[in-house]
Amino acid sequence: MFKFKKYLTEKQELVNNSLRNILEHFTVNNRLMKAVEFSLMAEGKRVRPVLCIAACEAVHGDIRDTLPVACALEMIHTYSLIHDDLPAMDDDDLRRGKPTCHIQFDEATAILAGDALLTLAFQILSSANILSGHNVKNHPSVWLKIINILSSASGWNGMIGGQMLDISSEDSVLNLDKLEHMHSLKTGALIEASVSAGAIIGGCNTKQLKHLSLYAKKIGLAFQVADDILNVEGDPLVMGKTAGTDAHRNKNTYPSLMGLNGSKKFAGQLICDALQALNNFDKSSDPLRKIASYIINRKK
Repeated sequence: MFKFKKYLTEKQELVNNSLRNILEHFTVNNRLMKAVEFSLMAEGKRVRPVLCIAACEAVHGDIRDTLPVACALEMIHTYSLIHDDLPAMDDDDLRRGKPTCHIQFDEATAILAGDALLTLAFQILSSANILSGHNVKNHPSVWLKIINILSSASGWNGMIGGQMLDISSEDSVLNLDKLEHMHSLKTGALIEASVSAGAIIGGCNTKQLKHLSLYAKKIGLAFQVADDILNVEGDPLVMGKTAGTDAHRNKNTYPSLMGLNGSKKFAGQLICDALQALNNFDKSSDPLRKIASYIINRKK
């Protein structure tokens, strides 16, 4: 029987060890690097790196080849959290059970720490053999494709564009189509990139990539719906961050448009659709199946 909790713990530790190895290449012990390490190595779910690894496994690839991508994904995600927490954005004091970066250090250091993580992510991707500790086998053209996928997903027409839509739509009411579009950029784009990148690194074919992309699209939206629900009824002590902030800021969320019960049903249907997209994959994709369920059943 597949033991998902053990799998998740093992892959999270694999990612954490890889991140530590990368940071050890930079011996500068200044305030900026302390802020980078503080945020990057805080306790996190590592959902995007684990998805990348699991997608590679689903197509029978070598997961060691994914580690530079997995680390880059976590760096991009962490940079976005640092900037999202700033007073000019969400103005949060708590993240992953610890003070946010600008509270622990200061606003200027937090901005620069986020910038450093974003640029470091692409430094890692463009020098994978040097910093990964493993001789990755993929052709340079594959790495160029991965860089394009991650930069597109995190840029103006991806995560950053979604965040801008989120900010600009406060105090107004979006319909469900516009809300889904916003979250497909803000949250879904990087999740889709995680799965696609892992599959490509693993040597997937066109048909496999199509089905895995559909899976990722569904769980990416489900992840945001689950986040919206947790912001309403989650336990701050478990989540490591404040609850109720969406309503306070008049943000557009699924519970505000569909109610809690409607949001939970919608998330459940998205997960059913995601699992259906994996019908043609063998047991090697069981981690992806379990991650789909984990996304809507998590408590943080």
